[in-house]
Amino acid sequence: MGWIHTRASCLSIMLMAWWLVGAVDADDRWIEIAAPGGQAIGKKVVLISGDEEYRSEEALPQLAKILAHRHGFDAVVLFALDPKTGEINPNQNDNIPGLEKLDEADLMVLFTRFRKLPDDQMAHVAKYLQAGKPIVAMRTATHAFQLPASSKYAGYSWQSKEWDGGFGRQVLGETWITHHGLHGVQSTRGILAEGAKDHPILRGIADGDIWGPTDVYGVRLPLPGDSKPLVLGQVLKGMKPTDPPVTSKQNDPMMPVAWVKSFQTDSGKTSRVFTTTMGASQDLQSEGVRRLLVNACYWGVGLDEKIPAHSDVTLVGEFKPTPFKFDGYVRGRKPIDYAK
Repeated sequence: MGWIHTRASCLSIMLMAWWLVGAVDADDRWIEIAAPGGQAIGKKVVLISGDEEYRSEEALPQLAKILAHRHGFDAVVLFALDPKTGEINPNQNDNIPGLEKLDEADLMVLFTRFRKLPDDQMAHVAKYLQAGKPIVAMRTATHAFQLPASSKYAGYSWQSKEWDGGFGRQVLGETWITHHGLHGVQSTRGILAEGAKDHPILRGIADGDIWGPTDVYGVRLPLPGDSKPLVLGQVLKGMKPTDPPVTSKQNDPMMPVAWVKSFQTDSGKTSRVFTTTMGASQDLQSEGVRRLLVNACYWGVGLDEKIPAHSDVTLVGEFKPTPFKFDGYVRGRKPIDYAK
């Protein structure tokens, strides 16, 4: 078994005792999940949650556990927190403690939406980006930031005119455009893009393995630069994986829902980027979605050849994701509650 601890715990016997009676120290602002002894691969991933609708605060702890327990990554999960209570509040769009953890990270997994982070927090994101390190982006990361004009990093905003389309368009390949499928009515089946089946991220994945109740996002075609679509989103008539595809123009052409590209920093460094517009906590009930994300993490850190033929993505612990909706998060939880 791996071990899990929060920042302030340091395996302190006293703090462990406090946990047993339900008390959590005010400095317990994130969770750290280490690979089991002897299985660590020497790669650290920082997973950043913070969206109001798709329960990234549930999805990323589960993904982190799979990466640590099944694949040897060391993982840190960050959350949007109410600074007064220390409780997770995805509607608190201006506070994600622990972003300095990116300074030592080998990989950033980003799942935020319209964050208005202060400059001192954004500085760590910008530093990571300019270091040329890899990114795995999920769902609303295409519109990860909505910063005020006074921000030093205003260009990262999703509607930026200064940096066309902001972080989403420039780094990930697309910003927020539209719901292509009917939200909450039509689900998504993954179909491998033409010529992509041999990409290492798709190892062990076939047509139909990927499914999620979230709808397909619209993108502008073709995607910019060297973007390479890996998975297309087939719009289904209903909210079950067995539902047939719609026969309308929604599937002609199908929109990419997962792609890879590169990003070149100001200093000429090149980073690997994987983006998927899937990834809500309910989507992670699909083994294919979990395998796509795990394989993407391997690829991001350059371990293409170590991606298993059929990577183990067995869920770790209990995972009962909350249905996606605005303001639908579970109240009163702190990071330690997602470490169990």
